[in-house]
Order: sequence, then structure tokens, then C-alpha cells
Amino acid sequence: MALQRRSGQRFQTSIWPGFVDAMTGLLLVLIFLLTIFMVAHFVLRETVSGQESELDALSGELGTLSEALGLERRRASDLEARLGTLADSLALAEGKLEQQDSQLVSLQALRTAAEDRAQALEDELAGQVALAEATQEELETDLARALDRLALAEELSARQEQALQAADEAQRESEVEAQARLAEQQGIATRAEARRLQLGQQVAALRRQLGQLQALLDDSKERDQEAQAQIENLGQDLNAALARAASEERRRRMLEESERERLAKEAEELRRQAEDLERYRSEFFGQLRELLSGQEGVRIEGDRFVFSSEVLFPSGSADLSEKGREQVARVAGILRGIIDDIPSDLNWVIRVDGHTDTTPLSGSGRYSDNWELSQARALSVVRYLSGPLGLPPGRLSANGFGEFQPVDSSNTAEARAQNRRIELKLTEK
Repeated sequence: MALQRRSGQRFQTSIWPGFVDAMTGLLLVLIFLLTIFMVAHFVLRETVSGQESELDALSGELGTLSEALGLERRRASDLEARLGTLADSLALAEGKLEQQDSQLVSLQALRTAAEDRAQALEDELAGQVALAEATQEELETDLARALDRLALAEELSARQEQALQAADEAQRESEVEAQARLAEQQGIATRAEARRLQLGQQVAALRRQLGQLQALLDDSKERDQEAQAQIENLGQDLNAALARAASEERRRRMLEESERERLAKEAEELRRQAEDLERYRSEFFGQLRELLSGQEGVRIEGDRFVFSSEVLFPSGSADLSEKGREQVARVAGILRGIIDDIPSDLNWVIRVDGHTDTTPLSGSGRYSDNWELSQARALSVVRYLSGPLGLPPGRLSANGFGEFQPVDSSNTAEARAQNRRIELKLTEK
């Protein structure tokens, strides 16, 4: 009988340390798994935040591109107002279109990268969910095993109580020792129950975390769908912007081509008119050369005839002298002979310029300074041509330059005589 009690006591002493070690190892495994889930949750949240930042950056780049396209359309609308600088504007517009093309290519690349990252994130989330589900199943299995072990411990405790009741008749020392051991076993059972409750709480917390992870996954999928919709909208906006840019480019090229044709026609017309004017000018001055050659006070300087003021006007006066009227009448007679031959679309004019020397007027006469005198003399010639001589006033121009455009800057009597002059020139308006 005593041998049986000693064998039972040795068996009880050897099984409980192993049970405690097993429960401790199981608890460490659960803590390690919870740590892994916390790290995975943090990494997943950082990945989702990075995707949102990239989508915001992509939206900002699209807004910048839309502003650039709006600026290009406004520049295209102002094309007709800047035809004078057509070549420079064309080069600038082409450069900006190339820049926009490169930006569009970059935007398409960013959109593709965003789609790839979204797909990768979805795959990663699916893997995390699968891993979490598998881990949850393992935890539930471990919990069931722990509960089985706890039930076994309770059964062993019941058997120990029965053994202690059977040993009540034994000696007091053995009873005291048995009671002490029973108390120790009950403490172990109490601690095991506390650990079981703690493990249940940890499993419940893990389930809540799994629920939060699932909610986060659902939210991430919803955001991914929204991001995909935004990407599709961005693609549609991008295609529309490309279509508008192509339309503006075609319109700009058509305007440019029509403007080139118009400018070419105008240049050709101006060249023809210049040739016609030069021909009639040559004819006009050729006849004047024959008529006025050898006469004193009349000279030819380039494309203009120069009359000395003494030939046309008395000193200090703007009234034509008789000799001056004769000279002007000769010029008018030649001009009337070629007016009918000049085409009506040729915009010509007889320009009469008055010049004086640097000698100031006294100020007490009719004219206050040389500028006013030169203007009055040129106007007197023009009025005589348009009045008694009958030339069309719209083909005449009077200008006074005073002493400010001398042909000889020397301070001599000869130089001053050359500077006092009336010039006639057949030119364009």
C-alpha cells in the first residue's frame, strides 16, 4: 500500500513540469504570431498611404498639364493678333507642344505604374488575408489542444483528490505532506485556468484584429476601385486633351498656311507696285531731267529733284514767284501726262519737302522760325499744284523740316544756299 502511494506521488511530480513548459511555449508562440500580425498591419498601412500619395501626385501633374493645354489654347486664339511675329510664335508653340507631348508620355507612364502598383498591392493584401486566415485556424487548433490539456489536468486533479481521501487513514505526517502537495496541485490548476482565460482573451483580441484587418482590406479594395475609376477618368481627360491639342494644331497650321499665302500675295503685289512705281518714277524724272537740265538752281539728288529756294520764293517769303510758278507748272505738266497711265491700285504721292538754312529769322515777320517758313513754302507749292494746276490733292504731301536736315553742314554762304531748297519726290504713301 505504501509502495503504491509512493509510485503515484512520483508520477504526479514528473508530469506537471512538462505541462507547465508546454503551456509556456504555446503562449510564446501566440505572442510571436501577434507580433507578426502587428508588423504586417503596419506595413500594409504604409503601402496604402504611399499609393494615395502617388495618386495625389498624379492628379497634380494632370492639373498642371490641363493648365498648360488651356494656356496653349489661349495662345492659339491670339494667333491672328500676332501675325507680325508669326515665325517666332510658331517656333515657341512647336517647342511647347513637344514639351506637352513629353509630359503626356510621362503621365501615361505614371498611370501605368500606378495600375501596376495597385495590382501588386491587391495581390499582397490577398496574400496577407490568406496568411491571417491560416494563422487563425492554427490558433484555434492550438486553443482546442490547450483546452484538452486543461481537461486532462482537471481529471488528474480529481484523481489526486480521490487518492488523498483514501490516504486519510494514513499517518499524520503523510496526510500533511499529501495535503501540501494537493494544495500545490490546486495552485497549479488555478494558474492553468488563469492562463486559459488569458489565452481566450488573447484569441478574442486576435479575432478583433483580424476583423479590423479585413475591414482595412475592404476599405483598401474600395479605394483601389475609386483610384481605378480616377485613372480611367484621367485617361479620358487625357485623350480629350490630346484630341483638343491635335485640333488646335490643325487649326493653327491651316491659319499659318493661309497667312503665308496671304503674305506671299501681298508681298508679290507690293513688289509689283514697287516695280510699277519705279518705272513711272523713272519716266517722270527722265522727262524732268530733259526739261530742267541746265537750268540754274535746279539739281538732281538720287530719286528727288531739288529746287533752290531762291528760284521759287523771294527771301523770307512763302509766296511763289513768277519764275517759281513756271518751274512748278513744268513739273505739273509732266506729271499730268503720266497720271492716266499709272494704275489706280498703285498708292503713289508727290512729296514736297521744304528746307531752310540755319540763319534765324528776325521774329518780327510773318513766320516765327525756319521750321514754320519751310512748312509754309512746301504748302504753297502743294496748293499751287492742286489749285491752278489741277493735280489731285490726295496725291500731294507737304512737309517742313526747317534747318534740321542740311545737305551741307559747313558754315559757309555756299552751304547755306544749298540747304535752302524745295525737294520733289514721287514715292509711295
